[in-house]
Amino acid sequence: MNINAPLKKGRKYDQVLDGAREVFLREGFEGASVDQIARDAGVSKATLYSYFPDKQTLFMAVFKSQCQVQSDQAMGVEIMQRPVEEALYSIARSFLDYLMSDFAVQVFRVCVAESARFPELGRAFYESGPKQVLDEITAFLASDKVQDDLEIDDPYMAADQFLQLCRADMLLRKVLNVEADDSPEQIDRIAQETVTTFLARYRRR
Repeated sequence: MNINAPLKKGRKYDQVLDGAREVFLREGFEGASVDQIARDAGVSKATLYSYFPDKQTLFMAVFKSQCQVQSDQAMGVEIMQRPVEEALYSIARSFLDYLMSDFAVQVFRVCVAESARFPELGRAFYESGPKQVLDEITAFLASDKVQDDLEIDDPYMAADQFLQLCRADMLLRKVLNVEADDSPEQIDRIAQETVTTFLARYRRR
């Protein structure tokens, strides 16, 4: 398995991804069969295998596509043009909405469970998800616009702190199937508190 190998794309590539995403959400990674994914996607198994050599590669391709959608929403040009405090709130809210989604939690569980047998799966998960988000927020915090308002000497450290504040205890409870309040109201509260705490640390005096 080489998750990072370039994939052939064709007219049914997105169709396969959409079908796979629904099956993985419904059945989980172990329960999802290639036969079911092909049926839901409306393609033959031969077509599916022409794009993706195995289920792990398909799973990560679905995850990467969802990460890109989330990144575009969280770090879009329109958001980056907002005042710094508003932009930070939008980033936190978008990040939390995705982080607490059933799909994101499912991916996290699978990658943790499978990473011992398939280290490249864990590496691909980290580089396509957590690292990408961390790098994008680091770049934002290092921008002239943010530096005019905030005093941040180490944007990477600050970005990591920001994301840790977002995760709070809610993510761990969700991953472990412990009763957790992940309602829109609670997510909004955590996003607001994240920004308040972050600004208290880094706003220029």
